Amino acid sequence: MKLFFISIAFFCFLHLNAQEQIAVYFDFDQYNLNDKAALQLQKWLTDNPNIEVLKIFGYCDWKGSNTYNDSLSLQRVKTVFNYLKMHHIKVKENYEVRGFGEDFDQSKVQSENRKVLIIYQNAIVEKPKENPYFDEDTPLIDQFKSANVGTIIRLKNINFYNMTPRILPKSKTVLYDLLCALQDNPNLKIEIQGHICCQKIYDINDLSVMRARAIYNYLVSQKISRKRLSYKGFGTSKPIHAIPEKSSQEEEENRRVEILILEK
Repeated sequence: MKLFFISIAFFCFLHLNAQEQIAVYFDFDQYNLNDKAALQLQKWLTDNPNIEVLKIFGYCDWKGSNTYNDSLSLQRVKTVFNYLKMHHIKVKENYEVRGFGEDFDQSKVQSENRKVLIIYQNAIVEKPKENPYFDEDTPLIDQFKSANVGTIIRLKNINFYNMTPRILPKSKTVLYDLLCALQDNPNLKIEIQGHICCQKIYDINDLSVMRARAIYNYLVSQKISRKRLSYKGFGTSKPIHAIPEKSSQEEEENRRVEILILEK
């Protein structure tokens, strides 16, 4: 019986730490992401919000000199790494990076050789629950005082100009309340989470990221330390109402900004 439980525990450990991989493909002699690759990465990150990247490997086809292809493969790795960091994806501190150039078993289909391989692990994380300790009329500053780590607080009446990250003037009161909550709780660390509505294909223009970043920039401009803040865009991956929405009210409720309490 003891051996049985040890086996089960070992299996669970392997499951939680199983390594997975995704390949991103590049155009000939290019190291910038094309539209297809950018959309692929965006969908992958939306579907896997709790990943840690362990390795990034770059590859090239056989055309060109070895020296040139070695350099190009590393430039492709750098492009992907910068994309991950821009989207606040966790990359292991001592992650492995290699540029193989053309020195690997090449596919006969040359387009399959122009790639970056990302090796990652996708841990199972308990989904945070919304705070059960107050109703929607509770002042924002009191919500933050009552909230536990892992709580999600929705910012009511945060609005933006259509299809832009520009915050409407009428939302400044809510921003000020959020600022006061951070000033009154100096140990508070938060993640600003942006969500949009209506789009079936995730977030083509990274609008949810830009809107979350707009609130981040406001707080930084008001002297809140960057060390206490992070932001992330979820596009339409976590809607309150199914898409397409049935009413303008459902659209408005899907189009929202939430605050995740990270530390207190």
